[in-house]
Amino acid sequence: MRKPIQYEMPKYVELPGVLPPIINREWRGVNTFDPMSIGDNFFTDMSNFTTADYPAVSVRPGYSVIGNAGAKVLGLGVWKDTELHAVFDDGTWRKWDGASWVTLKSGLDPSAMWSFTSFEGNFGGINLIGANGVNGLHRYDGSTVQTFGDAPSNIDYVTTYQNRIWGAFGSEIRACKLDDATSWNSFPGTEEDSYGKQMESTRGENINMLSGGLTKLTIGMPNSLHELYGGTPSEFTLMRITEDYGVMNNQSVSTLAGSMRLIHPTGLYEWQGGTIPSKSFSDIVGGYQHNISGQTASGADGTMQYFALSDKILEYDARPNITAWNVWKGMQPSCFVLFKNELYMGDHSGRVIKLGGQDDAGVPISGYLISKPFTSPSIAQRQRWLNMYAVWELAAGSTLTVSLSSTVGGNDWEAVESITGTGLSMERIIIPVRKFVLENTVRVRFDIVGWGRMHEFTRQVRLLPLR
Repeated sequence: MRKPIQYEMPKYVELPGVLPPIINREWRGVNTFDPMSIGDNFFTDMSNFTTADYPAVSVRPGYSVIGNAGAKVLGLGVWKDTELHAVFDDGTWRKWDGASWVTLKSGLDPSAMWSFTSFEGNFGGINLIGANGVNGLHRYDGSTVQTFGDAPSNIDYVTTYQNRIWGAFGSEIRACKLDDATSWNSFPGTEEDSYGKQMESTRGENINMLSGGLTKLTIGMPNSLHELYGGTPSEFTLMRITEDYGVMNNQSVSTLAGSMRLIHPTGLYEWQGGTIPSKSFSDIVGGYQHNISGQTASGADGTMQYFALSDKILEYDARPNITAWNVWKGMQPSCFVLFKNELYMGDHSGRVIKLGGQDDAGVPISGYLISKPFTSPSIAQRQRWLNMYAVWELAAGSTLTVSLSSTVGGNDWEAVESITGTGLSMERIIIPVRKFVLENTVRVRFDIVGWGRMHEFTRQVRLLPLR
């Protein structure tokens, strides 16, 4: 009887140089440092994405338009967190009644920006106080908008501090009598007196920002910052913090988690009071901070902070252990306000918009992400691309296009894959690399129209011998 033929088991030889898959499931926003040196979880550029869903990256929230008038919103205010108010460049002060903008006063200056604060004092209830430097102080008491008091009519900015309304115009700060918003020129020599002080700066600048807090009053000029401490006229003490950095305008300052952050022509600065402002928190997005113009504004929603720089918004995710930056486009805010814990913007088109939703007033959001140039561990070593894929959630009807480039920078993109979302499950997108199989550097670009969220990007290469 013949023995069965036995064959040796094949011995597979593993290809040398094949690296394990490199998997990324955490995204840290945009980074404008040297693209060859940054981490794999940064993008070199983006438009309309956010890290709000960290560690994933997703399309930014959309917005709804709750009304418009004129061609620019000059200011937004909130009364008792129950009514949203806006001043438009058609010279009207209006409130939103849930369906339309109700005019409360007309004939106001059509170009001066407004600042708002809330104060009760001797009014018998919370009033919304507003000023624009032209039309005098105004207040809203729940029914009408009216002028009041004997304050200078050219007060530009208002805030509250130590039970007083404070105002600024030119290089002078003024405060009303203690708990008496109508009396700004009472000086009998008591601790309840009104208050006034001429500010000085080596550049002879005027005040362009005023912000009251629990323990101090902050005064800004284009290139200097000052603090006022104390609770009564005999205690009020001014401190000059710096004459190197200031603020663009009264709208270019916002506070989040105890830190004031401001926009200056040389960049974005963080200031915690009593110390010199620091730019270190925004150095990572220094590439977006060139040629900052006067059309700037800033706001915060309790989690994120927003810096509007003419044609873009830089979103700062200030959550501990995240601190990521994202770039938004398609909106040009002139002012921000937080109303019922939701962020509203007034823009340069006369619209008041509310953040939220997955589209821009019915229009799909367009955005993109651009990766760093991926290389072998040593840039000098050649490599062979084996696999590349991404995992996305895509809303039904949203389209995603994937493009590759073999250069470190530039726009030489070649589309290699496109997919339309079903909205049913996460999509595993295989990215063809055959045309780039021997390229030493490869960048990846994701273009989306609609809404999506990226959870993972994976790549695998084989290292070739060094020669």
